[in-house]
Amino acid sequence: MTVHIEGDAGQVVGPVPRRLFGSFVEHMGRSVYTGLYEPGHSTSDERGFRGDVLELVRELGPTVVRYPGGNFVSGYRWEDGVGPDRPVRLDPAWHSVESNRFGLHEFVAWAEAAGAEVMYAVNLGTRGIQEAVDVLEYCNHAGGTALSERRRANGADHPFGFKLWCLGNEMDGPWQIGHKTADEYGRLAAETARVMRMIDPAVELVVAGSSHADMPTFGEWERTVLRHTAGLVDHISLHAYYQELHGDTDSYLASGAALDAYIGKVAGIIDELGLGGRVGISVDEWNVWDLRRWNEVDQARLAEGGWREHPRIIEDDYTVTDAVVVGSLLSSLLRNVDHVTMANQAQLVNVIAPIRTEPGGPAWRQSTFHPFRQVAALAGGSSLRLTVDGPRLRTAQHGEVDLVDVAATAEESGRGAVFLTNRATASPTEVRIRLRGAGFGVYAAETLTALEGETRHAVNTAVSQPVRPVPLPGIAVNSDPGGTTITATLPPLSWTVLQLSPEAGRHA
Repeated sequence: MTVHIEGDAGQVVGPVPRRLFGSFVEHMGRSVYTGLYEPGHSTSDERGFRGDVLELVRELGPTVVRYPGGNFVSGYRWEDGVGPDRPVRLDPAWHSVESNRFGLHEFVAWAEAAGAEVMYAVNLGTRGIQEAVDVLEYCNHAGGTALSERRRANGADHPFGFKLWCLGNEMDGPWQIGHKTADEYGRLAAETARVMRMIDPAVELVVAGSSHADMPTFGEWERTVLRHTAGLVDHISLHAYYQELHGDTDSYLASGAALDAYIGKVAGIIDELGLGGRVGISVDEWNVWDLRRWNEVDQARLAEGGWREHPRIIEDDYTVTDAVVVGSLLSSLLRNVDHVTMANQAQLVNVIAPIRTEPGGPAWRQSTFHPFRQVAALAGGSSLRLTVDGPRLRTAQHGEVDLVDVAATAEESGRGAVFLTNRATASPTEVRIRLRGAGFGVYAAETLTALEGETRHAVNTAVSQPVRPVPLPGIAVNSDPGGTTITATLPPLSWTVLQLSPEAGRHA
């Protein structure tokens, strides 16, 4: 089977925003405690930040980190996490005890150490306008007021200067603390946005869209909320999680096509309301997530175990297949940069995360670490507009999709990258990539697939990490005055990255 892919260096979807490679830290499970924060760990510094985790985070390369939730934020009092007196609270969202030992100042210091921008979410569940105004003043006002001086007294003489703010989280969901109708939330979000801009006109605001595409209110929720907030917000959120159901691997591998469709529907609503170019899409929660574990195991364990600090919940062990799907979701984000302004993989450490840890023990890369690291490092410049001609895969959930999923980026320097997902599970697939208008060569090629002796269910653990990219041999490159043709054979069920250089005629 041969798939023909064509693109032109001068035909682009749009520039690749660096905020596309964001992540997410929520106070749930072991994301914070024994994840990125563990005083007394052998690698931790004087602030309690795990050095082994910070090293992996820097390698992973998230540009933005959303905090502190998530469902958690809808019952959170931000004041609990600042200053010397930290009250212990119940967290109803995740049936946990929150010590508040790690709070706002700690996260700002951690994000600075990680080299990431902060995206801060305010509580529009149990609280509202005043809480949002207060935390904004605390964070961003230089001094001379009660709240800004409180920040200075707590050790931060200079303002944090947060630019990105989320107006609540998943307020359409009946599971959400303070769940609201679209009209209720839309009006509250609009009033909150209006006064936040009075305090700091430079903020960028994200209004909460639907929690997923199958919500019964999807579509009408976006229309109602955007009618209320038009002219006041810069982005609307989109949350998307995917899992393999009933052994339907083909549909799972088509998740990137499902995300394309979801983004397209939200973009269509934005255009329908005349807001195209004024409101972007923030995919500020996305990942693969086996919800069966949460529904059938974790919730029962929480109920039986009572209220505990940082319980082990939603610690999915990611497989080869999961990594391939994550790669295709990243390709979807790249294909849609004309609408998607930023994105956050949820989450960063332990909770459905690319990085796992053990308390007092090691930290390691899950399989899904690798495609994110590669795309964050290599996708720059502009996303190319591509055409794909070749065999198609018929799926039960998403109809027919391309057998090979692809995205590509190119920089003015001539460097670029091609990202390929082979959805064929049983056989290799040949690809012929024609890139016109540029003299590209391939100087590195890596693929992630089930290695010899392993299956698609192989995972990385604390003692063994067999799932990782390996060199892909046999790349052929032929250049002529019109462009470059690259031929490669993709292993079955694989994620492959080709790094391009401005030197024509080189082979990997």
